[in-house]
Amino acid sequence: MPSITNDSELRSFIDSLSFERQRALGVRFAGAVAGLSQDSRLARAFQTAASKNATAEDLEEAMRVAKTIAINTYTACGKDTDWMAQAEHFVAAALWAALAPAEQHAGMSTPAWKAAMQARMARNCAMIESGEGSLDNEAARQYLAAAEVAS
Repeated sequence: MPSITNDSELRSFIDSLSFERQRALGVRFAGAVAGLSQDSRLARAFQTAASKNATAEDLEEAMRVAKTIAINTYTACGKDTDWMAQAEHFVAAALWAALAPAEQHAGMSTPAWKAAMQARMARNCAMIESGEGSLDNEAARQYLAAAEVAS
């Protein structure tokens, strides 16, 4: 299994993938933090995104659900309030990034990279809420996930 140990290696690996493989890896990154959300609509969107039988229409609907939740929870960000509400925003934003069509990523971050960063933000919010954890944990999990995909 190839070793991916830092963000530069992760970014290079992601850039080497086809768009569809980037999306799949992005869904995996987002899925790693799915448990930080209590929204049943988002849970169903994650199930759809992870399904090998999902149609293009199913994935588009899952992306719309994630986008709606991310937009509706955006107002929680930046306030000194509920860190878990902010985490939920980033969970939804991670899935939205992973499922967004190619034209929404043109000239910008790839789906997997953007999903990875949003997932890290979700995990950081949860760590602030709980007062536990290490900043490198989610990044390290992403490196391992990417290395598994590479092998």
